[in-house]
Amino acid sequence: MIKVLIVDDHAIVRQGLKRILAETPDMTVAGEAENGVEALKKTREGEWDVILLDVSMPGRNGVDTLKQIMRENRGGKVLILSMYPEDQYAVRLLKAGAAGYMTKETAPGELVEAIRKVAQGRKYISPALAERLLLELDIDAEKQPHERLSDREYQVFRMLGSGRTASEIASLMSLSVKTISTHRTHILEKMKLKNNAELTLYAIQNGLLD
Repeated sequence: MIKVLIVDDHAIVRQGLKRILAETPDMTVAGEAENGVEALKKTREGEWDVILLDVSMPGRNGVDTLKQIMRENRGGKVLILSMYPEDQYAVRLLKAGAAGYMTKETAPGELVEAIRKVAQGRKYISPALAERLLLELDIDAEKQPHERLSDREYQVFRMLGSGRTASEIASLMSLSVKTISTHRTHILEKMKLKNNAELTLYAIQNGLLD
């Protein structure tokens, strides 16, 4: 029996996933968490064959939660289930240790097969994502400017691009305004942009906003 931990801040999503897996004889939802802090607590208290993890959560988000899980348990098998398209987060999360990446629009049957694959210690990636991973083998100089950002910088970049202030971002990410301002400075330097207006225009032109 594959023991699954569901981590998502939306109760309706957790219920939907539980219904899908309840119809699968070889799987059981043995636990659920609504945020990163609760997820880390549960991973420390028990053993899970697969952790279904959302990216966008209040407080400690999925990116940070994944990294912490991998630091504490290198054998952890985390399958990302996100609302974001693969081109926005998938490569970064796989590099951070995720065993697979799926969008929430995925068919139930495909989700079940992905969980089985990850439980067996294998990776789950779609054909489109596999092609993108191959492109990631190119040298850094050939990457687009936003692809040179660190994971934390990329999160701040997207929030700045959507018009959030440093104070708002600091509150959402549980960081200081000074830290966010420092990230903003590094982002503008790495991307060779002058201000938030240019940053927002870049984000829109490259389809990087929700």
